[in-house]
Amino acid sequence: MEWLFDLIGPGHTELASTLVLYSFVIAAGIFLGKLKIGGISLGVTFVLFVGIIMGHFGYIVNPEVLKFVREFGLILFIFAIGIQVGPGFFSSFKKGGVLLNGLAVLIIVLNVSIVLAIFYIDGNTEISALVGVMSGAVTNTPGLAAAQQTAGTTEAINIMAMGYAAAYPLGVIGIILSMLIVKAVFKIRTEDEIKAIEDEIESSQQKPRIVSFEVTNKLIDGKTLYDLHQILHCDFVVSRLMGADGKVIIPTSKTELHVGDKIFVVLGPNDEMKFKGVIGHEIEMDWEEVQSQVYSRRIVVTQSKYNGVPLGDLRLHTAYSLNCTRVNRAGVDLLASPGLRLQMGDRLVVVGDLNDIERLSVRLGNSMKRLNQPNLITIFVGILFGIIVGSINVGFGMKLGLAGGPLVVAILLSRFGYKFKLVTYTSSSASLLMRELGICLFLASVGISSGRGFADTVFNTTGMWWVIWGFIITFVPLLVVGCIARGVYKINFLTIMGLVSGGCTDPPALAYANNSTGSDAPAVAYSTVYPLTMFLRVVAAQALILCFF
Repeated sequence: MEWLFDLIGPGHTELASTLVLYSFVIAAGIFLGKLKIGGISLGVTFVLFVGIIMGHFGYIVNPEVLKFVREFGLILFIFAIGIQVGPGFFSSFKKGGVLLNGLAVLIIVLNVSIVLAIFYIDGNTEISALVGVMSGAVTNTPGLAAAQQTAGTTEAINIMAMGYAAAYPLGVIGIILSMLIVKAVFKIRTEDEIKAIEDEIESSQQKPRIVSFEVTNKLIDGKTLYDLHQILHCDFVVSRLMGADGKVIIPTSKTELHVGDKIFVVLGPNDEMKFKGVIGHEIEMDWEEVQSQVYSRRIVVTQSKYNGVPLGDLRLHTAYSLNCTRVNRAGVDLLASPGLRLQMGDRLVVVGDLNDIERLSVRLGNSMKRLNQPNLITIFVGILFGIIVGSINVGFGMKLGLAGGPLVVAILLSRFGYKFKLVTYTSSSASLLMRELGICLFLASVGISSGRGFADTVFNTTGMWWVIWGFIITFVPLLVVGCIARGVYKINFLTIMGLVSGGCTDPPALAYANNSTGSDAPAVAYSTVYPLTMFLRVVAAQALILCFF
């Protein structure tokens, strides 16, 4: 049985022993991370704690192998995060997103300010330990990874990991506690907040309206749809038109309108009253029951050559006698304007003859099997340029490093990749696999390397102060910003819950918010602030190390 001990016993660095160790740490960590305490689970972060335990009991990995696995896991994780948040990164600054992102930035500024205050007032704690505590306090693993990569020394890397592990558990509790205190201070009733959100969604200005009208205005009798666009100055699509003879056609810009015609229109909610004033009254009509050769179907864009192509370039009217009424992207309906640029995975709702729809389907791909194929070229081109960008000195000796470089490149690729004929679409399952595999490899490596001295460093007065400081770093900024959001800006409490969770990039807190309210509103706010917050967390951790390490 000596061979078995050599395989699973501590102190061995052979390849087989290393693979067994990583497999056990990751599997056990994920399993334990699924266990819930008070409805909250730590998720994949438990891999770090299992790694620390194994390292404490003498399990080791060859330093070069450990460094490679750690850095490669980090790159996979960061790049997947960038691809995920990239499409919403720039749009998150629009409209209400400006206020939410401003409040999220204030959370980060307060976090960093408290870290600096502790650093100068205490005077005996290394900045590497405080950066680790800060990353754990706000449950931000990419920030920890970026700081470790920037510091570079084994001692600093291990100290940061210990500070992270010490502060993380109370970090999650502090986030949720801040929500509860804001709720108590302002005497908020969750039911009222949910109703307010539902009323707001009902009157949303984003989702296209689908309405039927009867033409009653004699002044537009004989006008074409092109003329109507010039009169109304708004985007709309007339999907179908029924004339006085009862025949249904797919109208084009040259189609004339006549009194008594019935039309099926997709338009923005802001334009509905304008449309009624010019066309006529709204009617109830089930177009699916009308006997005609006109059908509505969804077509999925899976041909990469149409990635980034404006919808108008498809020439649907002239080439196919079809109308596109709306485009569904990631579950959101968009008005099918000619300037809308298509992306892989978009679902076009088209109306027309079945034969014409079939011809367009062949052109656009319409193959779910193709969507399931990962675009590995884009991934590795992005990683290549991410490492190059991360190695550039951006001033004052600061580099984005192996964390910041791939993050920036992934965000830019996901937004502008189509200009370089790069397809950035990744199925949800493939993106999740890459992200989870990367973070598991990274956390396992960090845990194993820092486990040897963890107990001696953390389970004493120093560790106690790390836990206390971590809670302060978490709790105070969130409470301040939560009170400002509610007291000054009157933001809905469900949105505040998402803001607080997203400001700390904390999925367990978001899960608590979603489960306790039964609403998706916290997730909407979370996704609004998450891209900028994630980027700034990485930069802030690196900046602290570069300035004070």
